[in-house]
Amino acid sequence: MKKDRIYLFDTTLRDGQQTPGIDFSVEDKIAIAGMLDAFGLDYVEGGYPGANPTDTAFFAKKRTGRAKFVAFGMTKRAGISASNDPGLAALLDSKSDAICLVAKSWDYHVRVALGCSNEENLESIAESVKAVVASGREAMVDCEHFFDGYKANPDYALACATTAHASGARWVVLCDTNGGTQPSEVQAIVGAVIAAGVPGDNLGIHAHNDTGQAVANSLAAVEAGVRQIQGTLNGIGERCGNANLVTLIPTLALKEAYAERFSIGIDTEDLTGLTKLAHTFDELLNRSPDHQAPYVGASAFATKAGIHASALLKDPRTYEHVTPESVGNLRKVMVSDQGGKANFINALKLRGITVGKDDPKLDRLIQIVKEREATGYAYEGADASFALLAYRTLGTVPDFFHVESFRVMVERRYDANGQLKTVSEAVVRVVVDGETMMSVAEGHGPVNALDLALRKDLGKFQAEIADLELADYKVRILNGGTEAITRVLIESTDATGARWWTVGVSDNIIDASFQALMDSIIYKLMKNRGEAGRVAAE
Repeated sequence: MKKDRIYLFDTTLRDGQQTPGIDFSVEDKIAIAGMLDAFGLDYVEGGYPGANPTDTAFFAKKRTGRAKFVAFGMTKRAGISASNDPGLAALLDSKSDAICLVAKSWDYHVRVALGCSNEENLESIAESVKAVVASGREAMVDCEHFFDGYKANPDYALACATTAHASGARWVVLCDTNGGTQPSEVQAIVGAVIAAGVPGDNLGIHAHNDTGQAVANSLAAVEAGVRQIQGTLNGIGERCGNANLVTLIPTLALKEAYAERFSIGIDTEDLTGLTKLAHTFDELLNRSPDHQAPYVGASAFATKAGIHASALLKDPRTYEHVTPESVGNLRKVMVSDQGGKANFINALKLRGITVGKDDPKLDRLIQIVKEREATGYAYEGADASFALLAYRTLGTVPDFFHVESFRVMVERRYDANGQLKTVSEAVVRVVVDGETMMSVAEGHGPVNALDLALRKDLGKFQAEIADLELADYKVRILNGGTEAITRVLIESTDATGARWWTVGVSDNIIDASFQALMDSIIYKLMKNRGEAGRVAAE
C-alpha cells in the first residue's frame, strides 16, 4: 500500500523566539537552521525579514541545503497593491525557497485588528499569494485563528482557506492560535475544510499547547486529512508553547497506527539522532533538558520499581513502548530504597559491572544505598554519585587527589564608592601525588567560589577537567528550621555532550555542595578513563 507523505515544517526560529527569555542572534539562527536541515526537516521557517535587523541579516542568503528555507510575513495591506507593499517586498527580496503569509481568518480580527472589510481581506490574501507564485517561490498561507474563526463564522473562515488555495497556495495552514481547540473539534473542522474544496494534500496544521493538546490536535488533523505539520523543537513558543516536533516525529515514525499509513522525510538512521538534537538545542538555550520529555528525556526509559526492573531484565518490551536506541536514548534502571536486587544488577550492568545475585558485596551496596537515602540522599536523580558509590563498594576508585581542608568566607561590606556588596571567597588545600597545593578564588556566591577554588589547580589532572562545566544546581531543604538537612543536586557536562548528576547531603549547604562537586570531578576523571560506564544521559 502506498503511504501518504507527511511534511514537517519547523517554526522554531520564529515561534520559538517568542518564548519568554529566548532571543536568537544571527549566529544562533544559522546554527539551529543547520541542525534542523541536517536532521531532515522538510521546511525551516527562519523568521520575518524586514521586521528586525536580525531576521533581515539572516535572510541575506540561503541557510539550508536539503530543507526548504521559508520566510514569514503578512499579506499585503488593504488599499495598497501587492507591488507597492513594503512588507511583501521584503519577503520577495529574501533568499528563501518559500514564503509563508499570515492571514486573518476570523472576521472579528479582520474588523478589529486590520480595520478593513471582509472582502478587502480576501483580496489581500489572493493578491499576495499570486505575487509569491509569480516570483517563483512556493506559497503558503497561515490562516491565523482559523478554528476560533470557523466557530464564530464558518462561511468566512472557509472563504479565507479556499481563496488562498484557489490563488495558488501550495499549503493552506489551519492555525489554532489561541490553543484552546479540542482534538474532536480539530478533526471535524478539518473535514469541513476538505469538503469545501481544499484537498488534504494542501492542508497544514499549526497547533498551540495552551490546553496541553498541541501534539494530540496535530495528530487529529492528520487523521482528518492534513498532510503538513508545523511545530517547534522541544515545543517552545509563546505562552504554553507550540506542537512539539520532538514528540511528533517519533510517534509518526515508530507507532504502527501512523507508520503503516504515512511516511516522513526522516529515516531510521536520522531518528537515532533525535535525543542529541533535543539536548543540543537545550544546551544552546542554556537550559537543562526536561527529564520527563517523551522519547528523549533522561527519565523516558527509566525504571525505579523493583518488580518493573525484574521484568525489564527478562524482556524490555514489558515496560517500554519503543526501544530507547531507536531515538538515541538510553535505558536507565534507577536505584533507590524502593528498588530490589534486579534494579541494582541491571543498573550495574549498564556500567559494565557484573555482580552475582548472591554476592555479599551487592547486599552491602543495597544496604548502603537504603541507609543513605533514609538520611536524605536520592540516587535515582544522581546517577554519577551512584556509579562512584558502586565502584567504591564493589571495587576501587583511584585516589586521584585528596582535599585536606576547605574554607569559605562571605563578607558583606561597602565598597569605595559606598555601594553595598557581598563578596565570597574560598580556600581549598588539596594534595596531588604527595604535593600539597592551596587554591584561592572569589566567586558569585560561596558555592561558585568553592567550585572555582577546587578546580583551580589539580596538578596533572588539571587539563582533564578543563571542559567540565556545571550546568545546573538545585537545593532542597528536607526538614524545617535553619538547622535543616539540605540536599544539593548538581548537573555537569563536558565537551563530549555527556551529562551526569551528583548529590550531596548535609546540615551545612556548603558541605553538601562540596560533596556533589567532588563527585562530579572524580566521575569526570573516571569517565575520561572509560571506567565510569555509560553516563546518565547524552
